Amino acid sequence: MKFIRFIAENKEHTGIINKNNVINPLNQDYFKYDTDLLNIDYEKEVNKNKNYNFKDIKIIEPIKPSKIVCVGLNYIEHGEELEMELPDEPKLFLKPSTTIIGQEEKIDYPSMTKQVDYEGELAIIIGKKCKDIEVENSKDYIFGYTILNDVTARDLQSKDEQWTRAKSFDTFCPLGPLINTKLNPKNLNIKTEVNGLIKQDSNTSKMIFDVYELLSFISKIMTLNSGDIIATGTPKGVGPLSIGDTVEITIEDIGTLKNSI
Repeated sequence: MKFIRFIAENKEHTGIINKNNVINPLNQDYFKYDTDLLNIDYEKEVNKNKNYNFKDIKIIEPIKPSKIVCVGLNYIEHGEELEMELPDEPKLFLKPSTTIIGQEEKIDYPSMTKQVDYEGELAIIIGKKCKDIEVENSKDYIFGYTILNDVTARDLQSKDEQWTRAKSFDTFCPLGPLINTKLNPKNLNIKTEVNGLIKQDSNTSKMIFDVYELLSFISKIMTLNSGDIIATGTPKGVGPLSIGDTVEITIEDIGTLKNSI
């Protein structure tokens, strides 16, 4: 299924995109809360008598997580382009939920930095609360996948011992446009374009640690709540954005996340 959150008739909704590319709303906006997303009968919750066309809605962030857990240097070629030593276990950091913006919302260019970079990534959406999960069971806790742009103040990342400041400015986590619950996360084409020029072009098969290994590893450190996000790292080709640029990240079977700065 493909889920989307949107504003229509001055109200936020969660909906399912049907085969005709029309959106049927659910009876409740489940994706705003710490709800067991894997234990809902969505066929019963969908209002098939009501539908919206994409031209009549405003797409918003597809989930409201309690936290965003990010993975650094999870593609070999990305580590090489940054001249950083590749990790022997996932390298983690956090982004606050206040960084999240949705489809076609604006990324702010903070006055504190002189280099703002894009980083196109596949994001995991946790489906139910979990802790200490083994790799072979990880799939049972994933609700679906979306696209994430791990916007980074690169000069501040180099300057600081910690990455928190560089990753945490408001608007530094574009997310969306939808959640797909049925795809193969180990073999998805991922592409980033800036002003129509291809900057990143790779495949999730090139990850050092796959999505199931990441979920297991992170769950042995912290409790993951339903709706939490794991950003799985970015391929090679990261680079700077200038004010006025438009960045588009496309992942196979999900769509395109588009924002300008």
